[in-house]
Amino acid sequence: MDSASSRLRTLDLTAIQALAGPDMAAVDTLIRRRLASDVVLVNQIGEHIVAAGGKRLRPMLLLLAARALGHAGADAHQLAAVIEFIHTATLLHDDVVDESDLRRGRKTANALWGNAPSVLVGDFLYSRSFQLMVELDRIEVMRILADTTNAIAEGEVLQLLHVRNPDTDEAAYLRVIERKTAVLFAAATRLGALLAGADAGMQQRFHDYGMALGYAFQIADDVLDYSADEADLGKHLGDDLAEGKATLPLIHAIAHSPAEIAARLREVVENGDASALPEVLAAINATSGLEYSRARANEYADAAERALEGLEDNDGVAALRGLAHYAVDRKS
Repeated sequence: MDSASSRLRTLDLTAIQALAGPDMAAVDTLIRRRLASDVVLVNQIGEHIVAAGGKRLRPMLLLLAARALGHAGADAHQLAAVIEFIHTATLLHDDVVDESDLRRGRKTANALWGNAPSVLVGDFLYSRSFQLMVELDRIEVMRILADTTNAIAEGEVLQLLHVRNPDTDEAAYLRVIERKTAVLFAAATRLGALLAGADAGMQQRFHDYGMALGYAFQIADDVLDYSADEADLGKHLGDDLAEGKATLPLIHAIAHSPAEIAARLREVVENGDASALPEVLAAINATSGLEYSRARANEYADAAERALEGLEDNDGVAALRGLAHYAVDRKS
């Protein structure tokens, strides 16, 4: 993070979670109530993935953005639940597409129940999220979320096109992140500002914050796939490699390695060869791929903080600043 932003008041993750705690408890209660279905398998799979927890970062962002501008209430809780339902649906679909068997240290739904039920329950969660947003009867909310879910679907397809593609460059990688990850962060923070009655300019600033934070978070996540402790990570180290995904550390290594090593790395990507992880790590380390990727993540985290410049220095704003630091400093 840059030196100017580090002088501003920030909250660490523990303080952020304590600040958002009562609102997040209300959101969790709403999620469980609205997850209910008279189809037993929907309840089983839905509860499995919701109970897996995680930090609920995306709904928390909506609540904190609204709080930063002086708003709280039932409408924020409902939209936060919508954001979490959309995110959970994407996880169910992602795990099927990626053939993942572990998420957050637990068996994935598709590993336990199979691909078809996981996809269909993901569809249920998408449709339930739209029921919740329609209840608020605000056309601008529906427009933002309709555009967001459409972009996420595009991102899924775009990522699929780059699987086992050694020609994926940094620009293509960032386009996938924009649609798969950053747009939902941006929707969460924009919607928080919208609920607070912010004008178009302020909504755009919160959108820009969320977008930059999403880039920072995902790049940092991709660094962890090559550097974290597997127990902390909650999935297998090198999963991206096994899935044939060239993320930024490897993209950088391919672009900056000697020709012979670059050719070998391209072959590894084409084959999704997880057994080549030691070779890949050696090439990433030799080209400072992790350091380069961390620097790029920090650039986006700094951009997120800049979007907050000039706002009242309240707890909500301090929490949003703190999440920009957390995005790039976390270990899992």
